[in-house]
Amino acid sequence: MKGADAKMTGMLRTLLVVLGVVLAACGESDAPTPDGGASPPAPDAGVPQPDAGSPLDDAGTPEPDAGSPWATVTAVLEARVAEAGASVPGLGLAVYDAQDRKVYEHIVGDFAPDRRVAVASASKMVSGTLLFELIRQGRLSLDSTTGQVLGWTGNKAGITLRHLLSFTSGLQPSHLCTFQSGITLADCVASIAQTPQVAAPGARFDYGSTHLQVAARMAEVSTGKTWNALFTETLAQPLGLPSGVTYFTAPNHPLGTTNPLVAGGLRASMNEYAPLLALVFHRGTHPGGVIGTPELFDAQAVEPFPGVVVGNSPAADMGLDLRYGLTAWLECPTPAQGCAVISSPGAFGWTPWVDREAGYYAVLGMHLQRDDPGAGVVSFAMHLSTEVKPLIRAALAP
Repeated sequence: MKGADAKMTGMLRTLLVVLGVVLAACGESDAPTPDGGASPPAPDAGVPQPDAGSPLDDAGTPEPDAGSPWATVTAVLEARVAEAGASVPGLGLAVYDAQDRKVYEHIVGDFAPDRRVAVASASKMVSGTLLFELIRQGRLSLDSTTGQVLGWTGNKAGITLRHLLSFTSGLQPSHLCTFQSGITLADCVASIAQTPQVAAPGARFDYGSTHLQVAARMAEVSTGKTWNALFTETLAQPLGLPSGVTYFTAPNHPLGTTNPLVAGGLRASMNEYAPLLALVFHRGTHPGGVIGTPELFDAQAVEPFPGVVVGNSPAADMGLDLRYGLTAWLECPTPAQGCAVISSPGAFGWTPWVDREAGYYAVLGMHLQRDDPGAGVVSFAMHLSTEVKPLIRAALAP
């Protein structure tokens, strides 16, 4: 699980090229810092709450009895962190059931559920949710094109929002403009528009940051509002999230909001990310209303172009047979028909997922450093989440 050998090092170097957010963050060595203003939103704001019937530790979080099925989950978390040594100073896992009760939470080492950090590519699923709401409002559709909305011409004019959300736009997956904090999102997308395509729309999958940068610009043009203003209005305020939960160009510092890294610039704590993930699990419904539509969240869990050539794929580089839907990895053997389990792991290990079949969603929170490419941050988190998923299902089973 830890890639100290040369093979894993090569895989991680591939990831650094593929993941726009990794490119943005791999050189940063900031330790995760608590945000003094970060605190869980009020219960009436649609935030998942701890199960009142669970045993609580001194911090008020569910703490399983030693003989409970959750003890197996705890043992795995403790063991994997111990095996990882200094490369994994701490992490947390929170599990919520279908009634939004926090049925399990365990922190190992130096981490905390209210510590706000850069969640890296876990931003992608949140960005997709925002765009789903604009589609529900009629501002855009999955078939809206860059030609119609942005005035692009030539072969690029036929790129649809569906292509952009599934990373099959044919655009080059990364661009240096996504790391520039002194420009606007419009400036960045204008630069992306000038780059040659690597494939026709819908023909090739390439995981990267440029697709969502363009999708976000389509959102700005169709509404007349900036991406962060849309995030605040569409998601943060309805869910009661504080202003510090927003997108940055360089989220580790944090720095830059005029050209936010839409594919990887969000900052949030485990407690703050949970209501965003709950929206996905419940297919757009929350106590205060509706965001997006059930049909859009269903489409998110289906691979829209099953015949695509797979280009840049960090999952494939790690030996994982995963395909991609709309801003989410599909974790099942039938992605063209749809998957009950979808996820959005990030470069620093932060890994959220929903399991609608088993009736729960979970946030594996961490902010690991990438100074040593052999540390295997992404691989560690992905394999850990894969290991605990069946254990969580067993713990939740009647």
